[in-house]
Amino acid sequence: MKVMLLGAPGAGKGTVAKLLTALDGSVQISTGDILRAEVRAGSDLGKKAEAFMKAGDLVPDSLIMDMMEKRLQADDCRQGFLLDGFPRTIPQAEALKKLLAKLKIDLDMVINIDVPREVILDRLCTRRTCANANCQAIYNVKSNPTKKEGICDKCGSPVIQRDDETEAAISQRLSTYNAKTAPLIGYYEREGKFRNIPCTSSDDVVKAVKETLGL
Repeated sequence: MKVMLLGAPGAGKGTVAKLLTALDGSVQISTGDILRAEVRAGSDLGKKAEAFMKAGDLVPDSLIMDMMEKRLQADDCRQGFLLDGFPRTIPQAEALKKLLAKLKIDLDMVINIDVPREVILDRLCTRRTCANANCQAIYNVKSNPTKKEGICDKCGSPVIQRDDETEAAISQRLSTYNAKTAPLIGYYEREGKFRNIPCTSSDDVVKAVKETLGL
């Protein structure tokens, strides 16, 4: 499958992507993963991106698209891919449209995971992450707590609330999403092959995607 996943921070895009990739061997693609991989590899693209990141600047769209072009042509994408949280803006969507046409790739579907704001706030404010950079297991104090309070089940490191997952930070992230990314919904509705899925359960989203694509 070749699918794009849209949705606000905390909507469950990453979880849904992992569940969907298990169906047919498609790979999950996020710009964060691409950036980190290129920086670790010390590639020319990675060095350029790292210079912007170290300066505290956003990596330019042109560089992101160069990385995306390279990633989509990797061998593991032949079986299919899920774009997780990319594009984020209308200009990125326009650039991606041109890139996919250049690579002769047709998306099967654009899925928007539609989760109410109050559910997202509750979900992210109660999320906890392992402080060990090599682990970073994710827990939830309500739905998936650690066996020993404050200690990661997997590696024994402390679990923390990330700075960007306080209520104030999440509210700001949602405001940014509504201003810059939410307009993509209208854009892809006009493009076609779009489905809005109003579900709070990742399993329900996967079920709806399977029905839509006939999997």
